[in-house]
Amino acid sequence: MSLFTFSFREPLAVLTAVGVLAVGLAVTTAPAQADAATTVSATGDVSTGATADAGVWSGSGTVAASVDADATVTTAAPPEELSPPGANDWSCVPTAAHPDPVILVPGTFESMAKNWSTLSPYLKAQGYCVYALNYGTTNGIDATGPIADSARELSGFVDRVLAASGAGKADIVGHSQGGMMPRYYLGFLGGADKVDALVGIAPSNHGTEGLITPTPEQVPLATGDSNVVCQACADQEAGSPFLTELNSIGDLVDGPSYTVISTKFDEVVTPYQSQFLAGPADRVTNITIQDLCPADPIEHDQAPNDPVVHQLVGNALGQDSGPADAAFRPSCVPLG
Repeated sequence: MSLFTFSFREPLAVLTAVGVLAVGLAVTTAPAQADAATTVSATGDVSTGATADAGVWSGSGTVAASVDADATVTTAAPPEELSPPGANDWSCVPTAAHPDPVILVPGTFESMAKNWSTLSPYLKAQGYCVYALNYGTTNGIDATGPIADSARELSGFVDRVLAASGAGKADIVGHSQGGMMPRYYLGFLGGADKVDALVGIAPSNHGTEGLITPTPEQVPLATGDSNVVCQACADQEAGSPFLTELNSIGDLVDGPSYTVISTKFDEVVTPYQSQFLAGPADRVTNITIQDLCPADPIEHDQAPNDPVVHQLVGNALGQDSGPADAAFRPSCVPLG
């Protein structure tokens, strides 16, 4: 249970809740018999979207709206917190065929809505309970904060997903930083007992020899500054103190299975072979897309939208135990 505090100060109402903001979710307060200094408090379970006396929340954030006393206040979540299609239905009940909810973790500079706009509905249509989050937001730009801190955010989100779904474990699918960062959660924050499978799409497991910088469309209009402070970028440089710590315990930890999906045309996490994890075949499968579909031109940023990648992710998640089937052959769908 978390405490929500709605503070009304005419003519401006500032609503603040503790938790993770459910994307696209409207919050409607009860009629507020408020004066200029009235504060209304309510409690509810943010992980399940429970109704509190004064509203419905599944998250955190501060939202401002004009309000008069004795008014009903309706506010919408900020647009940057929009969920991808099919994700964050907190009433979803896992099926016997797909008992593990799937958590999608975006990459550096990416929001969940952009990064998972195609894979999320694909997995939802397969019958999975799908969840996604934004994390590591600094200066209004997602997934740029210290990666160890972001792993702690992921830890709390996994706990909420498990509580809401009733599942014992979850599967994680991540892109770029989002495919590597969960390894810190598994190895250093107790996540190995809560995760069955980790699937990394172009993950920065051993860092990159290049530079990670945002494209213009990845910089919010509110900042307009491409010279953003990005500790996550520094953390993903090959040989960084963070990666040295991460990999000091080996590439794998006991418990989860691992699947890595890479493209030889990756221009961000280079060389692309650095994405692979070392371990026995019953624990990890490393896949190069072009080994299966030689004509597939997919690069780093768009890899989560590749129909071939969708099939490979589905195969990895569909295993009763262990990583993706190394013998699986996807249908090579022409792109472009």
